[in-house]
Amino acid sequence: MRDYQSAVGAFDLQRAVAAALSGSLEAVNACVECCDRHALPGRIALFWEGRDGTRSTWTFSQLQDASARLANYLRQQGVRPGDTVAGLLPRTPELLITILGTWRLGAVYQPLFTAFGPKAIEYRLAASAARLVVTDAGNRAKLDEVPDAPPILTVSGPKGQGIRRGDGSFWAELEAQDASFAPVPRRGDDPFLLMFTSGTTGPSKPLQVPLKAIVAFTGYMRQAIDLRPEDAFWNLADPGWAYGLYYAVTGPLALGYPTTFYDGPFSVESTCRIVRQYGITNLAGSPTAFRLLMAAREEVEAQLRGRLRAVSSAGEPLTPEVIRWFAERLQAPIHDHYGQTEMGMVLCNHHGLEHPVHLGAAGYSVPGHRVVVVDEQLRELPPGQPGILAVDRRQSPLFWFPGYLGQPTRAFAGRYYLSGDTVELNQDGSISFIGRNDDVITTAGYRVGPFDVESALIEHPAVIEAAVVGKPDPERTEVVKAFVVLHAPYRGDASLAEALRQHVRQRLSAHAYPREVEFVAELPKTPSGKIQRFLLRSQEIARAQGQAPQAAAH
Repeated sequence: MRDYQSAVGAFDLQRAVAAALSGSLEAVNACVECCDRHALPGRIALFWEGRDGTRSTWTFSQLQDASARLANYLRQQGVRPGDTVAGLLPRTPELLITILGTWRLGAVYQPLFTAFGPKAIEYRLAASAARLVVTDAGNRAKLDEVPDAPPILTVSGPKGQGIRRGDGSFWAELEAQDASFAPVPRRGDDPFLLMFTSGTTGPSKPLQVPLKAIVAFTGYMRQAIDLRPEDAFWNLADPGWAYGLYYAVTGPLALGYPTTFYDGPFSVESTCRIVRQYGITNLAGSPTAFRLLMAAREEVEAQLRGRLRAVSSAGEPLTPEVIRWFAERLQAPIHDHYGQTEMGMVLCNHHGLEHPVHLGAAGYSVPGHRVVVVDEQLRELPPGQPGILAVDRRQSPLFWFPGYLGQPTRAFAGRYYLSGDTVELNQDGSISFIGRNDDVITTAGYRVGPFDVESALIEHPAVIEAAVVGKPDPERTEVVKAFVVLHAPYRGDASLAEALRQHVRQRLSAHAYPREVEFVAELPKTPSGKIQRFLLRSQEIARAQGQAPQAAAH
């Protein structure tokens, strides 16, 4: 394993570009990088399993052929380099063909998460000015409710089910096209993805991801994920969101490694089965998935102990209890990684680089980035002082975020990009996550991070998940309130609420425990699985003011 400090000191952007983008930022095509240059006889790009048990494998050569056919069709429909093509598709081979065919034309791919309703789809299509949407029979009806929807290409169900008059039929159209299409070269600053932020703290914002970001994506796969040729890799994240599209599609394929798609909902049973069936050794996903695995301890331990070499988590901080359970009971190191849609992963406990792993810390700057902690005056803070996580843009050659599309970007302040997250620098150089700026609770003069309280709550055997917010209080400014999801055998009564309060108080402090506990069936989350604490906080503010809680904006 390579030493972290030597990796940082030896980082060279030009060498990174040469390794990741065939040596040039002047003539780049994402389909070439993620498909064509790996299209050797028999080299597998995708292991796919449908929810009905259907399975298939796709080679890079097969995807090269299919992407060329789709690119010819898109050009025939008037799509040009730089235009946007949207995909409203589940995790299927057609999704991967749509992505690669769009890139082959030099166009920009826009993901539409399949759990979105018509309003969320309408908002995103209008903002992107997409020229065409590729969907399937199961999602086609949503587009009927989208005014002025662009032309539609549909992957049909059995016997052509789902094809409407005026739609193109995906496979029929591809079969009618030539299998040759010269990839359109683009510049490194040209976009190849159009993303929307996940809406953790409010309405989603659009941003374009430039081709040069592929350099950062592959660096993360090598150094943080530690993806190796002998690994079988599975990222549980949906490609409708950044972590899935960046690191379940672009990252592994750009390195020439196969990825795994399971077109079915998350469950403990399916996760254990696929890990065993495909020999998965390198697993990535969200804390929500890993908490649900831990909640079914006996079943998971019996099936997965000793099978996973490396496990990576992103989206929210892992709790210490989850980290210990993976290490002790599954014999698998699970590491926290931190990033945003705007910049990818920039702060990690790297599986592929040797450095101390501080329990509960988000990690260290990914080589090619300088991540610091600043105060409101943009002064860099020493260890032990909470502040804003910032990326020093002058000293971060792999930082690629260009700003929001058609909107002001208030996150840029001088040389820094301000993430909006409150963190703290540790003595060993790692950085610990405290919470979103809006999530940090001020109670009786103390600042309390929700993550510490949530971590303590989850250590209690009754608790599956917890979200902690500040509730307005005239005396203390705010009091700490916890929303708790329980395991089935437990009853959410006053006695358990008091037990949870004392449990946290003994582990943290006399001020950082939840004075109120509310038991709920589920927590509000973004479609990508992040807890939306701002909705719970807004609910408490509305209650304090005697108002009805506001619905979430999408």
